[in-house]
Amino acid sequence: MDPASQDINLNSPNKGLVVDNADTLSDVPVEGAVGNAANPLPPGLTEEEAEELRVELTKVEEEINTLRQVLSAKERHATELKRKLGLSPLTELRQNLTKSWQDVQTSNAYKKTQETLLQAGQKTSAALTTVGTTLSKKLGDMRNSATFKSFEDKVGNLKYKVVGPKGNSEAVSSPTDTTPTQENPPF
Repeated sequence: MDPASQDINLNSPNKGLVVDNADTLSDVPVEGAVGNAANPLPPGLTEEEAEELRVELTKVEEEINTLRQVLSAKERHATELKRKLGLSPLTELRQNLTKSWQDVQTSNAYKKTQETLLQAGQKTSAALTTVGTTLSKKLGDMRNSATFKSFEDKVGNLKYKVVGPKGNSEAVSSPTDTTPTQENPPF
């Protein structure tokens, strides 16, 4: 394969084809040509109509190939522009996710769910406040009851017996403790 004989024009329908000067186009068999028993004409189609359709098909296939090449070139160009702008696939993904999240937040379903959760939160807060108030009231009532006052007196008496009349600020004295006095100085 001689590189000089290759057609490197991207817009050429012969892109990448090797041209051999020894062969001519008349030597190449054409598929679907008259006399080709492998591809008989469909019923109701004349030979001229079939030839026109083949020519049109060839043109459309060439256009498709050209469009593929143009699309590929445009994609490469877009990628290069994004690289120059500092846009990476990760940045694009982040932008897409941010836009999607904004779309979700503006949707009716999200707004209705948010309102429902807000109402549920308010009702829960009110219920907990009521429970807290009721519990405080019940504890206050219990503290004022005769049973609790009796229990409180017993705990107070026990504390007095353990700590003594001095209270919490002074240490508990032991019967074995001897405090020197002025009358009996230790000599």
